Amino acid sequence: MEPIIFTSGLKKTFRIGKVDVPALRGVDLVVQEGEFAGIVGPSGCGKSTLLHVLGGLTPPTSGKVLVDGNDFSSMSDGDRTRFRRHKIGFVFQRFNLLPTLTARNNIAIAQHIQGNGFNPHRFQAIVEMLGIQDKLNHKPYALSGGEQQRVAIARAVICEPKILLADEPTGNLDSENSQIALNMLRGLNRSFRQTILMITHNPDAAAVADRVLRMRDGRMLLD
Repeated sequence: MEPIIFTSGLKKTFRIGKVDVPALRGVDLVVQEGEFAGIVGPSGCGKSTLLHVLGGLTPPTSGKVLVDGNDFSSMSDGDRTRFRRHKIGFVFQRFNLLPTLTARNNIAIAQHIQGNGFNPHRFQAIVEMLGIQDKLNHKPYALSGGEQQRVAIARAVICEPKILLADEPTGNLDSENSQIALNMLRGLNRSFRQTILMITHNPDAAAVADRVLRMRDGRMLLD
């Protein structure tokens, strides 16, 4: 079966002034559909850059990148944007909720942006699973960090993306809320066969994944 994420010799170099700074130095990665994979490594090892390339947020410098059979290496910025909108969900460390909208509208707006309209059945299934039914009329300032992250997770998966990319999803949470958020991600993976790739500097957080990969100095260490 063809993997849902495949990279070979993936490199990304940033130009800072007159200096080329390599962030990815030839990453080989395979993630199967329905898998929950965690990537751990110290700050500056290239984890976030890898996630941004896989999410179509930044183009690779060289190497092969296949996401759900699409070759990111040869796609235009517009093509990557359209693909990202329909196929990839993101969960960030900082939640990135819109402060003027209620939790309900923060979630629902993702469906409207995608263009397929509001799906009440999907909405109800997700908010029940994440335990935020009684928080839907609250704006972000009235929610705890853990509740905000659950709303952010709901927003990321409401449009049924094939891949969920989580960038340090517990980085701004205390230990109790971190475990709740991780359990929610695990539940999404098990209940919906949601493919999840999560990066973290915390080995304990990564331990909820099916498989833990390690990065160092822009390279993936042996699996």
